[in-house]
Amino acid sequence: MSTEDDRATAEQAEETPAAPAEEAQVEAEQAAAEPTETVETGPAGTEPETAPQPENEAEAEPVEPEAEPAEPETAEPAGAEREEAEAAPESDGAPEAEPEAEPSDDEGLVAVDSGLPSVADDEALEAALEALLLVVDSPIAEDSLAETLDQPVARVTVALRTMAQKFTERASGIDLRRVGEGWRFYTRDTYAPFVEKLLLDGQRSKLTRAALESLAVIAYRQPVTRARVAAVRGVNVDGVIRTLLARGLIEEMGTDPETTGTLYVTTELFLERLGLSSLNDLPPIAPLLPEVDTIDDI
Repeated sequence: MSTEDDRATAEQAEETPAAPAEEAQVEAEQAAAEPTETVETGPAGTEPETAPQPENEAEAEPVEPEAEPAEPETAEPAGAEREEAEAAPESDGAPEAEPEAEPSDDEGLVAVDSGLPSVADDEALEAALEALLLVVDSPIAEDSLAETLDQPVARVTVALRTMAQKFTERASGIDLRRVGEGWRFYTRDTYAPFVEKLLLDGQRSKLTRAALESLAVIAYRQPVTRARVAAVRGVNVDGVIRTLLARGLIEEMGTDPETTGTLYVTTELFLERLGLSSLNDLPPIAPLLPEVDTIDDI
């Protein structure tokens, strides 16, 4: 019996260590299997294989929510903002036309778009009036000056009165006066002796042929305007008329009611120089001059 028991115990002893061996093999297999699972996240060699999967998933997941709300939500307000932006200039442009109409309400300022110098400033207007008054040969009306400068008549009249006052206050040798229906520059009476001295010195020189011809027209058709003298001679006579006035051979005698031009007549000095007592002593009109009646039609 003892031998059988020994055998049984021996068999049990042999069987008992086998179980741990089998368990060790199972554990070894499990241990070998576990590193393969952990290698996916731990070692660098397996990162390229396992890492891209979560990154791609992470990228794909946010892209879908961004694309879905962005396209419909942003497209609609963008169009609305553009419409508002386009409508804004139109609404803003409407009030801009109001300042352009403001100058028209001011009767004292008239815009000039023809390339002429601006006379919006009062000093510029007075300077322009001085230039015009220096070249006129007879008093010029406010209407003509206003039309030339494209300015209201009232503003031109005020400027002329202001200029006349300034010349008087500073005792200028130029006197701006309103004679009849117009304005003209004259020399101030205070300095008349100097003017006479200059004119008398100029009388020593002889008259030119042009001056003599113009003087003859005035003598035979007086009173006559400068325009009619120029029409008879066929040339401009502005310089000649000034010379005859400076010599004292002719003088102004009112204005023509039709043309408002200054009328000229001969003086007593003219008769003295020719040795005549009156105009009736003038010889017959020269054959080269038109008939007296013909001059009226010119």
